[in-house]
This record gives sequence, structure tokens and C-alpha cells, in this order.
Amino acid sequence: MEKKNCFVIMPISDTDGYDNGHFTRVYEHLIKPAILQAGFNPIRADDKKNTNYIVIDILKMILDSDLVLCDLSSKNANVLYELGIRQAFNKKALLLKDLKTERIFDIQGLRHIEYDESLRIDSVKKDINLISEALSDTYKANDNEVNSLIQLLSIKPASISNSMELSNETSILLKAIESIDDRLNNLENKSSTSIPRSKNEVRKIKINNEEFESGDTIFLNSELKGRLIDILNSSIIVRDDQNRITKISLNHPNINTLSKYPF
Repeated sequence: MEKKNCFVIMPISDTDGYDNGHFTRVYEHLIKPAILQAGFNPIRADDKKNTNYIVIDILKMILDSDLVLCDLSSKNANVLYELGIRQAFNKKALLLKDLKTERIFDIQGLRHIEYDESLRIDSVKKDINLISEALSDTYKANDNEVNSLIQLLSIKPASISNSMELSNETSILLKAIESIDDRLNNLENKSSTSIPRSKNEVRKIKINNEEFESGDTIFLNSELKGRLIDILNSSIIVRDDQNRITKISLNHPNINTLSKYPF
């Protein structure tokens, strides 16, 4: 029987007040084992390896996953935004936070689990069992139980209509756009291999503990820059959705914000 998906919303990049790589360790040694123990397939944003527009993939996982586990530790703004999307549709989510993070006022009425951020082996074993049990209980809970602030406030949840009909003209236009997009992708694949390479170029590069390679979607200071098509010793080459090429220096003042994700 195929496992149901549990999408994890949590800080991914390094965060002030925590050691580098802290939340990756939380995911690998606490959250992921708990999800597997509960019988779900764990998915995090950086598990998505394809080169599609990553924001669309994230939104789909937030809305379509059987369950969401959200770690509110450090009160990360992007985490709260993504949780808001899930709650707007009144879909089930289990909330976590570490002991050092203060409670967030707006979610105090919702059930949550606290864990020891030190990740001591004795506390991790206990917390894995608590989280695993809470995941199972949350998934099995009656849909009429409180899953979100939407339910607490008796507000009608958001919905996505499947009844929208496109006019003939709009359908033709969308097909034309799809055709153009396919042609641009073909041109991109050809041109990315035709750019001359210097002897000192590398195929992959690591910046701020995040590895980048050709084909990755690139964000700088949370702004979409385009797709990475080449990597040099002192810069990277990016092509945007209008087929414009930009060189970003590795000495750029905001290079520490470079990411494959918009957060």
C-alpha cells in the first residue's frame, strides 16, 4: 500500500540564534524519523530535485499533501506564510516548535508539540514517539475538529474551483504560450551547452552551505533571477524567463542570500 504524503514546512536556511545546519539536523534526526514511524512519506521543499518553478511545487504540496507538519521554531516568516495557506483551506496540520521559541499568539488555540532543540539522544527518542503519535491522531481526527483558525472563527474555508471554463480565444492563446515555452526551453538547452567554458570552471558550486548546479532555479534576496545555466570561478550565469542572460558575481553584496528557494 502506497504511503500517504506528509509535507514538512520548516526553516531550511541557517537562522540567527542557531548553529549552522541546525534545522537540517532537526529534519534528519527528529522530524523525518517521526513521520516514517507514523507511516507517512516525508517531503521537504529541498527534496524537490526537478527544475520546475519551485514555488508552484511547494504550493501544490502545501495544498495536496495528506498531512502537513509545520515547525514554527524561530518564527520564520516564510514558514508562517505557508502555514497560513494550508490553514486558509482548513486542511490538517500538526504544529511543532522548540522549547526556546515563544508561543505565537495567533496559534495558541491549536494543538502543538514542543521538542528539545538540543537534540540530545534521550530527548530525541521521546520526541520522535510524541510527534509520531500526534501525526497519527491528527490524520485520523474527525474533519469537524478544529484544524485551523478558520474553523475557530467559523469562516468558510478557501476553495479552488474546477468549474472555470476558458473561452476559445483564451485556449488558443494558452496553447500558443505553451508552444513558445517549449521552444524557449529547447533554445535554452542548446545555448547552455554552446557557451564556451574556461579551464577553471566548475560544474557545481557551494554557497552558504547550499549546493548549486546548472538547471537550478535561482533566487537572490528572495527575488527570482532565473535558471542557472553556467558556473564560473568568480560568477554564475543566469537566464531569466524572458531569455535574458545575467552574470552574478560571487562578490555580490547580497550573495549570502542566494538560494534555490524564495525563503
